Amino acid sequence: MSESHQRQLLLFADNASRYIDEFSREFADGYLELLKRQFGTKRVNANKVYQDYISNREHLHMNATQWETLTDFVKWLGREGKCVVDETEKGWFVAYIDRDPATIAAQEAKVKKEKMDKDDQERMLEFIQKQVEKGKKEMITEEPSYTEFKRENSQERLTLNINLKRKPEERSDLTKSALQAQKTKEESSSSKKKKIEEKNKQSALDAIKEMQEKARERANRKDHWLTEGIIVKIVTKSLGDKFFKRKAVIDRVVDKYAAHVKLVDDNVKLKLDQNHLETVIPSTGRLVKFVNGAYNGQNGVLKKIYVEGYCCDVEISSGPLSGRLVKGVQYEDVSKLAS
Repeated sequence: MSESHQRQLLLFADNASRYIDEFSREFADGYLELLKRQFGTKRVNANKVYQDYISNREHLHMNATQWETLTDFVKWLGREGKCVVDETEKGWFVAYIDRDPATIAAQEAKVKKEKMDKDDQERMLEFIQKQVEKGKKEMITEEPSYTEFKRENSQERLTLNINLKRKPEERSDLTKSALQAQKTKEESSSSKKKKIEEKNKQSALDAIKEMQEKARERANRKDHWLTEGIIVKIVTKSLGDKFFKRKAVIDRVVDKYAAHVKLVDDNVKLKLDQNHLETVIPSTGRLVKFVNGAYNGQNGVLKKIYVEGYCCDVEISSGPLSGRLVKGVQYEDVSKLAS
């Protein structure tokens, strides 16, 4: 019954449709922004997104818009081509349709990369199979073939001219020499076989290791990297010069893409999106944490920094992979651990 509220009611009554249109547009934009940022193009329950949206007290509720129910709003999203919608026993589900050219290009690049990786795997498997077959062929020794001795003329006399005048010592020397030559030949052949086997085995192991690294990279590469307990740098200027380039520790990650951080040199706490932060690379010998890529979640020791290549070498310091040296790690995949 206050005067200000009565004045607002009068203003609304004069042009109700304009206010409702503005509220509806604000609600739809906010709902879609949350859907895109938090879930991407994944299929999700529409009511869950709505509850997350109205949990912010500054956001508009459904009763301030042109839609009477969430079902009406979801159907509108489908008709407008903003989302793929479908109804199940658990309610309505929505999946955001990202029409941003940059996103479409990124998705096409991702599909192309996955196809190339698949082709690389097929070629690698074919190479390994060829190496194994080649090794088997080289390991097979050719056995001499024998044929039965047949005489064309059964009446023909067979004459053998045997020289029995050779001394016993001379025969012994010749026998020893022949045996030694045969032994040397066998040792040379055995050594050659071992080298071939070791070479084929090493080639196959290298190929398998490369395939494992690619599979590990695909499984652990994410579009979010925020991790509790690491030191980060604030890179947004929207907070002013007071916070720009300041270092902070991540206390808690929120919805994968945002985090509560605490400044290193005082008790100021902020909530920031990952786009407003970047990783911190310490000096060599300090502890770091993998925040993305093949070894995501592993702790390690920074061994070497390549300034021109924007990468570094890290030795994993714990777990079953402890002692493994990972070379050429990109700066954005590791960050300094808080002490």
